[in-house]
Amino acid sequence: MIGDEIRQLLEFIALKKRRNYSEMLRQLGLHIGQDQLLCRLSKEDGMTQIQLSESLNCEPPTIANTVRSLENYGLIHRKRDYADARTNRVYLTDKGKDIIDPVEDVWRQEQDKLLEGLTDEELILLKKLLKKMASNLAE
Repeated sequence: MIGDEIRQLLEFIALKKRRNYSEMLRQLGLHIGQDQLLCRLSKEDGMTQIQLSESLNCEPPTIANTVRSLENYGLIHRKRDYADARTNRVYLTDKGKDIIDPVEDVWRQEQDKLLEGLTDEELILLKKLLKKMASNLAE
């Protein structure tokens, strides 16, 4: 049945993409998910862990563990909020800022590999179909 074939293809793509990303990020000393947090901070440095949790759609304990790991690697640091001493804000260190371009290069390489050979028209159709599928799952 075509629905089964589509599901299997989507599963294969997701698995292969995750493995490729994992290997490429490992070469940078990162794990999947850490790249997202670092790049989110590069766009809005000084977010709270709750803000990171909401913007990355992750559970707070996952963010807490990721922040702890990245802090141990020297890529980020936490600092008390001046306005609310109960709140910590998360900032990129210089080392963290330096890893953003290599992470984005990994994303571009995988994106280019994934979309290689597709015409502009096929890309437009693919985007439309994927948006519809995403919408179906959101309902």
